[in-house]
Amino acid sequence: MSDVSISVPRAVLSVSPQKWLTEGDPVTLICEVNGSSTGWTFSWFTETVSGSRNDYELLSDSSRGAGGKYTVSSADLNHTGVYVCSAERDKTAVYTTYSNTQPLWVTGVSPPVSLIISPSRTQHFTSVSLSLSCEDQSNSDGWTVRRYTDIVRLEDCPSSVWGSQTGSTCTIRSTVPSDTGVYWCQSESGENYHPVNITVHSGVILESPVHPVTEGDNLTLRCLYPYISPPKLRADHYTTVSNLRADFYKDGSLIQNQTTEMIIPTVSKSHEGFYYCKHPERGESLKSWISVRGSHSDSQISVLHILSSALAACPYLIVTVVLIYKCCRMRGKTPE
Repeated sequence: MSDVSISVPRAVLSVSPQKWLTEGDPVTLICEVNGSSTGWTFSWFTETVSGSRNDYELLSDSSRGAGGKYTVSSADLNHTGVYVCSAERDKTAVYTTYSNTQPLWVTGVSPPVSLIISPSRTQHFTSVSLSLSCEDQSNSDGWTVRRYTDIVRLEDCPSSVWGSQTGSTCTIRSTVPSDTGVYWCQSESGENYHPVNITVHSGVILESPVHPVTEGDNLTLRCLYPYISPPKLRADHYTTVSNLRADFYKDGSLIQNQTTEMIIPTVSKSHEGFYYCKHPERGESLKSWISVRGSHSDSQISVLHILSSALAACPYLIVTVVLIYKCCRMRGKTPE
């Protein structure tokens, strides 16, 4: 008699519209089994790290995604994390495996903690030292650097071979391509803040800002190539050359050619996108996302506009109140 193999259905998790979000953006996680959500009851989890193992923690409001869609109307900084889903059929007692992981990264205008990266850029050469520190306004204690990579997925700095943590500073002694991933800060209570996408590349890299650029500010991009000084034979003794003449691209379109650096003097929201540089002999860099946030002056102008509108309306409001009062008095004095 031949063996009968039982196929366990698998849940598939996707995200709409995208996994990189700005605080306040809407986002929907979609869980399906065989391309459909009909007839299934879904559960929603976040991936956590416990020592050297990864676990799944059921979301406290998991039941609101029972229809196959878990929607967040206004993303909060603390929605940063790695999500999975599973499904079951009550009538047939059929259960799926856990779905693929789906990370969500939420950045804010004024996060309570900043991830400070040294050297201060998102793209890095291989075989160099990289330092990541979590700093808030009051102190830098109680924060852990965490990362998500395609190979190992979720990891904490102090409990892994990839980095060593002292206080709230994580140090990678010698970078390798597998260090490419998203890094962020986690508080002692489990809150996640300030995700930054970091790539490690052995060839040409793009030097771009770590943090979002404010509207109205200047944006400077450079194309760098690793060079080892002749007396120094170790690979971690790079001297980066910033005068590499290269072409610069945004979202796949050439925007400036054969220049040592590209400067955008007044950044606007339209400049947001994926940038990379390309050298005819050295090759091209990986792509980096440049995020643009609203200026502080915009919020000040909006507040002033509200105040001025309120002040302008005050005289009309006072006149209306006086007329109503006088009308009521005259009605009270009218003989029956």
